[in-house]
Amino acid sequence: MRRENVWGRRDRLDEKRAFRINEFCAAYGLGRTKTYELIKAGKLRTVLVGGRRLIPKDEAEALLAEGA
Repeated sequence: MRRENVWGRRDRLDEKRAFRINEFCAAYGLGRTKTYELIKAGKLRTVLVGGRRLIPKDEAEALLAEGA
């Protein structure tokens, strides 16, 4: 999936090392509500960087592997 960011550059979501919530939802086909449910249940680990919540790519892939 390709998207254009605010600076006009093209980023590949599958090459990212961490996703913002909206990026994660778009890349993995989940809604925001379900994503936050998984975070609250401890099934999806996030990190805060500069006040921004990010989902590391390895966490996203682990979620798919276990089939939450």
